[in-house]
Amino acid sequence: MLALAGILPDFRLQSSDGDSATRTAMTAAWGAGAFGLLSALVWPLLVRALLLVPALLLGLLVFFLNGSLLLVALGLIPDGRGDAGPETAVVVAAVMSAVASATSTALAAGDEGAYPRRLSRAAGRRRRRSGELCGEGGPPGTVFVQLDGVGHQVLVEALAAGLLPHIAAWLGPGGTHRLTAWRTDWSSQTGASQLAILHGTNHDVPAFRWYEKDTGRTMVSNRPASAVELQRRAVRRTGDGGLLTVDGASRGNLFSGGADQLALVLSMAARRGRSNRSRAGYFAYFRDPAFAVRTAVSFAVEVGREICQSTRARLRHVRPRVGRGGLYPMIRAFATVVERDVVVAAVMDDILAGRAAVYADFVAYDEVAHHSGPRSRDALRVLARLDRCVATIARTAGYAPRDYHLVLLSDHGQSAGETFESVYGLTLRDLVRAGCGLPVPRRAERTRSGAEARYAARHAVRTALHRPVGEGTTEEGAAADTDPVVLASGNLGLVSFPDVPGRMSREQIDGRHPALLRTLADHPGIGFLLVRSEEHGALVLGRGGAEVPLAGLADGRGPLAGFGPGAADAIRRTDTFPHAADIMVNSVYDPDTGRVHAFEEQIGSHGGLGGEQSHAFLISPRALSPAVPAGDTTGLVGAEQVHRVLRRWLGECTGPQVPLPVARTGADQPAADGRTAPAGPAVPAVPAVPAVPADRGENGRPVGKQ
Repeated sequence: MLALAGILPDFRLQSSDGDSATRTAMTAAWGAGAFGLLSALVWPLLVRALLLVPALLLGLLVFFLNGSLLLVALGLIPDGRGDAGPETAVVVAAVMSAVASATSTALAAGDEGAYPRRLSRAAGRRRRRSGELCGEGGPPGTVFVQLDGVGHQVLVEALAAGLLPHIAAWLGPGGTHRLTAWRTDWSSQTGASQLAILHGTNHDVPAFRWYEKDTGRTMVSNRPASAVELQRRAVRRTGDGGLLTVDGASRGNLFSGGADQLALVLSMAARRGRSNRSRAGYFAYFRDPAFAVRTAVSFAVEVGREICQSTRARLRHVRPRVGRGGLYPMIRAFATVVERDVVVAAVMDDILAGRAAVYADFVAYDEVAHHSGPRSRDALRVLARLDRCVATIARTAGYAPRDYHLVLLSDHGQSAGETFESVYGLTLRDLVRAGCGLPVPRRAERTRSGAEARYAARHAVRTALHRPVGEGTTEEGAAADTDPVVLASGNLGLVSFPDVPGRMSREQIDGRHPALLRTLADHPGIGFLLVRSEEHGALVLGRGGAEVPLAGLADGRGPLAGFGPGAADAIRRTDTFPHAADIMVNSVYDPDTGRVHAFEEQIGSHGGLGGEQSHAFLISPRALSPAVPAGDTTGLVGAEQVHRVLRRWLGECTGPQVPLPVARTGADQPAADGRTAPAGPAVPAVPAVPAVPADRGENGRPVGKQ
């Protein structure tokens, strides 16, 4: 405080006619002490009172509230010797909080358990005040940590390279955990995988984004309105609220899993009110003003790091490469700093509160790998930082009121390769329009990335501005009713004709556009097509006129040569989905190099078949039963099987997961937050998710950018 008073012209700690050095030092001590007491006593009350303020706005308010506390502290100095302008007070408070955080970190450098112990004592006081046992003395709880987009092979290589020392210690000789690989569905992306992992089914989720003819809208997995609907459908299909219905917490996910405690959960983004508690997890982070300062500094550093890395890649002519300008540096910083820090703090709070089941998703690696590549130095450095987050969570479990099992998993991997557009000079939409005899724009429009963090960051901004969740312009644009709808999910493309009800048959497509299917199937960047035939049922089309009925198609044969085991079954399952597109398009895959061609602006992609994107991992404690029973040669296939394994483990820890009783919201409709209601006396209903107004992008004709 003395140093800042000497540097900043609008900040003084002396009377107008000057003071001695001793008196000035005493004034500074008085002001610093008052500021420290206010930060310790008043700050937590302010943050808790502002839990309903949107998260992004709360993060910005932290600085102004902190400055206000400093002004109050200066006003408490006798004889009016402390004074500062409002802008200066914000700066002084931020610097003091940062210095306090750095000092406490340095003092605790030799004791990594200092911070968890402090949080544990605070959590114990809260439990005693509330009278909650929160699992004390009970069975073990379980924390599921999802490392989004980390493929099985990337994990193995990172462990061998020493990039993940904490996770490696679990898996080494005499380690406490085991590693299991599992294979995703055809739609190898977070929307499908996490919906099935948390809610038990991903039926009728053919891709990351798809067009539904019956409603005339585009479903996008990481749009809040779509996430709400997908979760509602899953609950209706399974009749169960989800993996986390019993004393659960969901952090940083697309879906809630039926949990009551939520933070950064997209499917609950439309809900407001204290009963939701969707922002209660932020209290665990923002109750310490130094955290907000640290995150702001780290955010700025990460933006600068991305600008430097992208500039270096451009100057060195690194290939493959995609554009990383515009808002992307801020989106990356949101995923790798803000989302990471808030989720870690929320999970630590959950553990110290003794909750039975916690599921958290870290999207940082996935976001960076999309633009830098899954094995790039940029992405691997982010993965190494996530290893430290896992270590922090593990250390915190040592101070919890109950024992905890820690489970690590991923939802998919990523396959690298040049984008379809950069290799062939046109987008999938351009190719489809050419095959239909429609005009092709001279300059192809850049396809949007489907990275999970993008809409999370965009939603945070929209919520901070109090704009409706569904409000905004479409990312696909509008077009004539007869124009094909072309959407992309990594290296999986979907083509639909909105003016033809139901799934269009191969015969109908040939009758309207005779050259379209052969134009697509014979293109060197496309591996195979899936269509329905009135005569032969589902058909897989490939180059050279190959047409194979899906019913008799075997792995590694015909158009599926090189795509690996399980490809035919994955395609057969997707073919049964009511909203499968008229034409499902999978890019070419080179088994020698592992390369695919994304139909989006991504050099590390996932969403279809081909390579490492379909191979995820599961790391579980040896105290739990094996994920795959001994003698099972099929392995773990599909996210729905992963859900059953995780549910089995919860049963081994805490017994059968019985959904919490809540009233029905309709004759046979589960409650909107996914928690089912057994028969019995009526109890107060959980507030329903409010209807989200559909914007033109949801209901208009989604063509244009893919």
